[in-house]
Amino acid sequence: MTDGEKKAAPKRKRKPPTKKVPMPEQDAKKRSHNFDEVALGYTAEQAIEEAKKCMQCRNPKCIAGCPVEVPIKDFIILVTEGKFMEAAAKIKETNSLPAICGRVCPQETQCEATCIYGIRNEAIAIGRLERFVSDYARLHGEPLPELPDKIGKKIAVIGAGPAGLTCAGDLTNMGYDVTIYEAFHKPGGVLIYGIPEFRLPKDVVMAEVEFIEKLGVEIKYNQVIGKIRTISELMEKDGYDSVFIGSGAGAPNFMRIPGMNLINVFSANEFLTRVNLMKAYKFPEYDTPVKVGKRIAVIGGGNVAMDAARTSLRLGAEVMIVYRRAREQLPARLEEVHHAEEEGVDFNFLVNPIEVLGDEKGSVRGMRCIRMELGEPDDSGRKRPVPIEGSEFDLDVDMVIVAIGNSPNPIIPESTPGLKISRWGTIEIDEETGMTDVVGVFAGGDIVTGAATVISAMGAGKRAARGIHDFLSK
Repeated sequence: MTDGEKKAAPKRKRKPPTKKVPMPEQDAKKRSHNFDEVALGYTAEQAIEEAKKCMQCRNPKCIAGCPVEVPIKDFIILVTEGKFMEAAAKIKETNSLPAICGRVCPQETQCEATCIYGIRNEAIAIGRLERFVSDYARLHGEPLPELPDKIGKKIAVIGAGPAGLTCAGDLTNMGYDVTIYEAFHKPGGVLIYGIPEFRLPKDVVMAEVEFIEKLGVEIKYNQVIGKIRTISELMEKDGYDSVFIGSGAGAPNFMRIPGMNLINVFSANEFLTRVNLMKAYKFPEYDTPVKVGKRIAVIGGGNVAMDAARTSLRLGAEVMIVYRRAREQLPARLEEVHHAEEEGVDFNFLVNPIEVLGDEKGSVRGMRCIRMELGEPDDSGRKRPVPIEGSEFDLDVDMVIVAIGNSPNPIIPESTPGLKISRWGTIEIDEETGMTDVVGVFAGGDIVTGAATVISAMGAGKRAARGIHDFLSK
């Protein structure tokens, strides 16, 4: 047989790309009328099946994509062995709030985005596995870790949101005595008052906080630092060796258009706080003063806008999202957009409000808008929306919810001499250590960056804890 007659070696067939084990969910029609959690979580069998796809890379890229440095490879191998309690303990070595992260962290742009397995396939469902093992541990009585001896130094943390809780948890695990000062009567910050029950159940948040308290962290409520106590007094009179400011960005932004002062115009912050923290979603068990119109327009395209829209829907309204950019520019997680559409939220893209219309009683009767088109890219790299002349039209709505971002509350910056404040009202810090211009005072989270994600705030709390430890160790 000549060389030309030799048969070519058969080509090896490549397996088709795999997809994540699907997340069980409530039916869309059913869930649009209740506040029960949408995603139901993996079973043990589903978790093991998903975990077994992990290649256990020698140089895993996923960890570099995690702001709180979870040892992803290590916890996943424990899942494959059915060692769920050990997997949960492994995560908590670096992450104080894993059951929360497993639900609201945008893994698709972080750890899963850098997953090597995801080059040809859908990435390993790291977030879903994190949620599974955290829920498993919570429901089966997870033990406390061994804690180091006390260092003999105490830290004050301002704010019991994701940044403050993370910082406090990490510092306690280093041997510090930590006290959190929280302005509200409940812990959790945006986790409690901002994110709806159907996306993040309150009992999950409370369980995570209680675990941190069992480690030895003390939380004092109804403590508005800057009013009842200044940071200087905390350090000079109360003897704290260092202070971390994690007070968030809770002051809502409004559009500068006519009609923003009408009776039925709400900020998403106020609306979601009334529903979440004041339990309006349990009416009539809780008779919370919350106004719900028949037709509601939610202005914005982020996760908060999706939360406000989906909450309004569950309270009986017909809801539309009004967003000035195109669909592909939505900043909200794709999962949240998908769920909103499934549930019946209407989306109006390339539409910008120019006036909220009122009646003789000062209530909303409509919203005047203008159509937009995409022009040249702006500083963010996204194409800038430009008004189309003569395209004005009116929307028939009787309530408007504004979800276009938040700014830091000025109480702490204004009551703390020496803090360097940006023109946006955020506190400026050393990016590496988290320390402000006031020696011994650190800051992180939304008070530094402006409104951002839960996981980025947690990452800032972790960096600050490390910075505080290095500072006090010297």
